[in-house]
Amino acid sequence: MLKKKSLFILSLGIMLGVFMGICGSVVAEKDKSDVALENEALPFEDLRTFTEIFGRIKRDYVEPVSDKKLLEDAIRGMLSGLDPHSAYLISEEYQELKEGTTGQFGGLGIEVTMENGFIKVVSPIDDTPAQKAGIKTGDLIVRLDDEPVKGMSLADAVKKMRGEPGSKIQLTVVREGAEAPLKLTLVRAVIKVQSVKSRLLEKNYGYLRISSFQSGTGESLKEALSNMKKENGGNLKGLVLDLRNNPGGVLNAAVDVSDAFLKSGLIVYTEGRIENSEMRFNAAPDDLIDGAPMVVLINAGSASASEIVAGALQDQKRAVIMGEKSFGKGSVQTILPTSNGAAVKLTTARYYTPSGRSIQAEGIEPDIALANVKLESLDKSEFDPVKEADLSHHLQNGKAKELAKEAEAEKAKEAGEYKDYPLYQALTLLKGIDIVNK
Repeated sequence: MLKKKSLFILSLGIMLGVFMGICGSVVAEKDKSDVALENEALPFEDLRTFTEIFGRIKRDYVEPVSDKKLLEDAIRGMLSGLDPHSAYLISEEYQELKEGTTGQFGGLGIEVTMENGFIKVVSPIDDTPAQKAGIKTGDLIVRLDDEPVKGMSLADAVKKMRGEPGSKIQLTVVREGAEAPLKLTLVRAVIKVQSVKSRLLEKNYGYLRISSFQSGTGESLKEALSNMKKENGGNLKGLVLDLRNNPGGVLNAAVDVSDAFLKSGLIVYTEGRIENSEMRFNAAPDDLIDGAPMVVLINAGSASASEIVAGALQDQKRAVIMGEKSFGKGSVQTILPTSNGAAVKLTTARYYTPSGRSIQAEGIEPDIALANVKLESLDKSEFDPVKEADLSHHLQNGKAKELAKEAEAEKAKEAGEYKDYPLYQALTLLKGIDIVNK
C-alpha cells in the first residue's frame, strides 16, 4: 500500500512539474519581461484539485485513459472556456490552419463557430460544396451524419466535416424560419479558394468580390483592378466592393485591401495586455482608383477582416457601406507554436477602427441598410403577341442568330444582377453620385 501511495505521489509531482514547466515556457516565450506575471503566486490549491481529479479518472474511470489524452483535453477545456476563438491545435489541425490561409484545403468550404453547443455557420465560402448546397449564414448544424453535434468540440466537428474528396456527409441544419430541420448532403472536395473575383458591371463601373482574406489577396486585388481599368479604357467612375459572407482571414490582407483605396490616415489598430499586441496600421499615399466613389456591400456573414476593411473605409469617409449589420468579431488571435508540433490559438487583442470603435460583439452598422431580399421578375402575359419569328417557315435573317445569342447572354447577365438587390442598389447609387458630381 505504501509503495502504491508513494508511486501516486511521485506521478502527481511529475505531472505538476510538467504542467508548471509548460506554463512557464509559454509565458517566457511570449513576454520574458512581464515581471507582474512572474511575481503572481501559483494557485496551488486549484492545482491540487486538478491533480486529485486527474488521479481519480486514472484510477476509477470505466475504461483506461492515457495521460496524453487527459492532458490534451484539459488544455482544450482551459482554452475553449476563454472565448469561442481560442483553441488548442494538435499538429494536424495546425497544418490545416496554415493550409487554409494560403488558399487550398480539403473539406466543405464553410466557416463555423460554436454557439450553445451547436455549430453555427459564420458564412459559406464561394464556389464550394457548402455554398452550392445552400448553406446560409446563421444556420445551426445539429448533426453530422447520424452523430449529434452537442458535446463535440469545435475542433472535433471541423475534423469530422473534413475528409477524402468525393466522400459524402449529411448535415442536419436548423434554420430560422424553416418549419423543420433540413437534411443536406454535401460531397467533400479540395477547396481551392479564389479570394478575388472581378468584372465590369457595365462601362465605367467595376465589381470586386473578396470571398476571404488570404496572404495573396492584396496582390490579387491590385491585378484585378488593373485588368478592369484596362478593359474600361482607363480609370473607373465607380466600384462596388462585395464583402458579403466573407468570414475574414489574414489581418495583413485586410490592411492591404484598405490601403489600396486610402491615401493617408489610420486603417486599424489593436490593443491587448502585452506589448507586442499593440499595433497601428496606416495607409500609404496611393489610391488605385484615384478617389472614384465606392460602395462596400456587407451582411451578417461579413466578419473579422471584412469588418476591418468596412470600418476603415467608413470612418475615413472613403466609401458608402451598404447592406446588413456585420457579424461582430473584433478580436485578434495569435498562433503560438508549441514544442510538440502543435499550437495554441490565443485571443491576444481587440482591434479598433480609425475612430476608436470596437467591433467586438457590435459589428459594423451600414450607412444604408438593405433587407436581405431578391427581386424576381413578374411572369409574362399568358398570351404573348405573335411576331414574324413565330410564323412557320419564316425567313431567317443572316447573322441574326449570332446577334440574338449575344443579346440573350447580355439579358441574362443583367437579369442576374437585377435579382441581386443589394448589388443593383449599389450600382444605382454609384450612378447617382456620378450624376451629382458632374
